[in-house]
Amino acid sequence: MGNLKTKELTQIGYTDNKQRSLAVNMIAKHFKQYSKAEAINLLTNIQQQPDAFLNNEISGKIAETFISNIHEAISTSYELKDQHAPLNIFGEAGIEPSAIKQMELALKLPISLQGALMPDAHSGYGLPIGGVLAAKNAVIPYGVGMDIGCRMALSIIDADERFLNRYTHQIKQAINDHTHFGIDGGLNASQDHEVLDSPRFHQTPLLRKLHGKAVKQLGSSGSGNHFVEFGLMEIYEGNAIGLPPKQYLALLSHSGSRGLGANIARHYTQIAMETCKLPREAQPLAWLDLATETGQEYWLSMKLAGDYAKACHDRIHTNLLKALGLKALAKVENHHNFAWKDTLIDGTEAIIHRKGATPAHVGELGIIPGSMATPAYLVMGKGNDSALYSASHGAGRAMSRKEARESTTGSAVKKILADADVTLIGGSLEENPSAYKNIDTVIAAQQQLIEVQGKFHPRIVRMDKE
Repeated sequence: MGNLKTKELTQIGYTDNKQRSLAVNMIAKHFKQYSKAEAINLLTNIQQQPDAFLNNEISGKIAETFISNIHEAISTSYELKDQHAPLNIFGEAGIEPSAIKQMELALKLPISLQGALMPDAHSGYGLPIGGVLAAKNAVIPYGVGMDIGCRMALSIIDADERFLNRYTHQIKQAINDHTHFGIDGGLNASQDHEVLDSPRFHQTPLLRKLHGKAVKQLGSSGSGNHFVEFGLMEIYEGNAIGLPPKQYLALLSHSGSRGLGANIARHYTQIAMETCKLPREAQPLAWLDLATETGQEYWLSMKLAGDYAKACHDRIHTNLLKALGLKALAKVENHHNFAWKDTLIDGTEAIIHRKGATPAHVGELGIIPGSMATPAYLVMGKGNDSALYSASHGAGRAMSRKEARESTTGSAVKKILADADVTLIGGSLEENPSAYKNIDTVIAAQQQLIEVQGKFHPRIVRMDKE
């Protein structure tokens, strides 16, 4: 393997000399058989999830450099309850047993009140993806997730299929010019949004430190399953938006709070794990009491990250519609990695964590996507209290990223996309359509939770490339 260059290390977040020196030495000593891409991938994982590497004797020293200074606080140990709090599962036949076990474990926390699993659920770190947890006056950073405020946004446009067919080249050009994907970097043209002027950026040392990154990354998207796509939207009769029922051109985006959210998640997860001691198997579910200063800091930071994620979508939609001379007739958005203050059916006040789940109170609109080659659904919530007023956030993974890479080829994916009349810009084998559950089965499993208002068919899709 060739030597890692300073610039390459800086691009993946190794910004000081100590970090770079430790990284170069570790790769040379322990991973010299790695290709450069594999080495960068490992170092990126350490930078993004340092807590997962802290106890490793080889990578622990590097991981320590990415953990912000822990608040001096007294730790408290807690035991798990013998019985888990009530759990309702939707679409259980399609959910792996490990995700159910994970959810049952979370519901043994002394703060847990009630839980639900959505039909797209699969195992995650901390709470399973598709897990919804109501807790008493406490927030679990890993119950929200790394990508705080990860979000869907749909613009229904005053145009139809004729525009899509006639201006395919211009649409692709606009997507290339006005979107950016990947862990680092941002758009070439500087972006502006009122969120950057929020006084909350000055309320903690961490947020002050992250402001520059937020400025740089505004309007960009992450890696993995994040996307920006144009397609055709069928709006159904009697829809809640009040649009005539017909087919429209639409723009759909999926991404979150970028480096801002990831750094907030890392910082406060570490504090939670230091101050809230749990049995080993439950330690990732460490929480912050909202009656404490740290709990309030996380809550403020989480809400700012959610507003920032919305701002990124605002810029994506504004830039693309302006570049193509298009006008939105309606816009629908929702978070799916977040925590909200809410009230349970019996009047109990709770913090509802939705880690990969869509809010679905009565009349609340949301978007549930499938994959790069399958439909997304515009839905309206029915306010089902046994689901904690929630629905799925997508089709859900049927395979791990590794399985997805190993189970198909580029040519097989090209055929699936061609059959679906989808043009892909970027993308990876990890996100191939067969890696996901069947979106129609997932939607059918939650008829008690949502009412479908329309169906989006992707046609031009951009994602982060391999």
